[in-house]
Amino acid sequence: MRRRHLSILLVVLAASLPAQVELPALFSNGMVLQQGQEIPVWGWATAGTKATVSFGGASVTATTPASGKWMLRLPTMATSSDGKSMIVNVGDESRTIDDVLVGEVWLCSGQSNMDFTLGGLSRKTRDPQHQPLADYVANEVKTASDPLLRQIAVPRTASTSEALTNFKGSWITCNPEKNSQFTGTGYFFARELRRELNIPIGLIKCPWGGTLVEPWIPPSGFQNDPDMKAFYEEQHAAVAERLAKWDPDKAKANFEERLTKWKADVVKAKADKKRPPRRPRMPAPPDQSRTTSSALFNAMIHPLIPYGVKGAIWYQGESNRRQHAREYSLYFTQLIRGWRDLWGQGAFPFYFCQLAQYQAPPETPVDEDPWVHVCDQQRRTLALENTGMAVLNDIGEAKDIHPRNKMDAGKRLALWALAKDYARPLKAWSGPLYKEHRTEGSKIVVIFDHVGSGLMVGHKPLMDPAKPAEEPLKRFQICGEDRQWKWAQAKITGTDTVEVRHDEIPAPVAVRYAWAANAEGANLYNREGLPASLFRTDEW
Repeated sequence: MRRRHLSILLVVLAASLPAQVELPALFSNGMVLQQGQEIPVWGWATAGTKATVSFGGASVTATTPASGKWMLRLPTMATSSDGKSMIVNVGDESRTIDDVLVGEVWLCSGQSNMDFTLGGLSRKTRDPQHQPLADYVANEVKTASDPLLRQIAVPRTASTSEALTNFKGSWITCNPEKNSQFTGTGYFFARELRRELNIPIGLIKCPWGGTLVEPWIPPSGFQNDPDMKAFYEEQHAAVAERLAKWDPDKAKANFEERLTKWKADVVKAKADKKRPPRRPRMPAPPDQSRTTSSALFNAMIHPLIPYGVKGAIWYQGESNRRQHAREYSLYFTQLIRGWRDLWGQGAFPFYFCQLAQYQAPPETPVDEDPWVHVCDQQRRTLALENTGMAVLNDIGEAKDIHPRNKMDAGKRLALWALAKDYARPLKAWSGPLYKEHRTEGSKIVVIFDHVGSGLMVGHKPLMDPAKPAEEPLKRFQICGEDRQWKWAQAKITGTDTVEVRHDEIPAPVAVRYAWAANAEGANLYNREGLPASLFRTDEW
């Protein structure tokens, strides 16, 4: 009996002990490793335990320190499209990770326009004229199959104080069964890279719809500016105060009460043939608020560091029309610098989407509009090294903040990568960007960068490439010292110049272009078919 009890005890103890091979979700079957640089691999074990990782003919060993987290770096690997196995030995245990590729890894983050999946983009559009875009995506979901294009998604979660170290997720491959889960913007970005480079592409999908830029910034990023630091401290003090008053039992009871009422309201709405109300959500504890500074960095970005990546693509800013619209570049710049510093890979490429047009186009020149300020601040972020911006002011939808044309969004992001990171000899990879201007009597001459083969008046129908259009330039506005903006007459006068004037303004002082949330009709392009970004020459 004694021996039997001892055996049972040993089995129970063994079952209760954590497995020694504890790895991040990133290191799992089907993963894609970054080529051309040392490959960080890490996990957790008891202090003093040795960990050995073998892959691609290399084998590296590390000893687990007192923190319990071991880390090592495999040597630089060349691209490999053949799935290989990685062997991880920790102590006397071993794990095999199968079907591992080596190629290019890109982090895809932001809010809903990065979060929107191919499945979501294929649904019926609010405006029938955009339905062909959704139909195109639906066909892509049904037919696309590419075993060298893969994705892993980070679940949506927030943490205001604790920096999380792992998440639940697995790698998926591009095929009709899984395509609906891919980030739309990221997928079409990766598809362009696959077509041009013909090497494996791995995407790390890490967005959350409806989020501000501030929660994605690491805590260290708020320490470089006094206003940002004060904002961070104020937010976290408020969270601490709410957390001290938080009663989970009371919150649950309140939720169940609202849920009961919601069920009754749904029954009534169906009886009255009305749209049912939204289901209430269980409130999260104050320290899991997705609006608090650094909360999303802590929970969603921190677990990824320092997994080897080529760079990041970003689509966000819609929510910041309600907060820090005029300071967006300051916050966004600290996000980019913060991520780069913590990753330790230097100034890796960071390419982002400028917001697409949205809502009804204005009939008179606009001065104040927070959406426009965010777009302008995004343009100004290009002053930071190794960044690039995809201009989207010709592919938005007036009735939908989530435009379906992620095909061009992804393609325009990919142009930056192909030109800057993969040495493709492109004539243009950005739309025209304001460079400088000069006043010549009653007119202002604007000079542009990124003109490619030259400027043109263009028109872009849905997914088709932009074509030259026989019409005047639109959406330029001009003003004199009185700051009364008027629609301007504008014309292309050279490869990189546009002349702007107005008959009633003999002494102009400033020019703006596409200065509206929906600058419908804005038609300045380069001859490669890329649209010009909005800009302002004033600093009022």
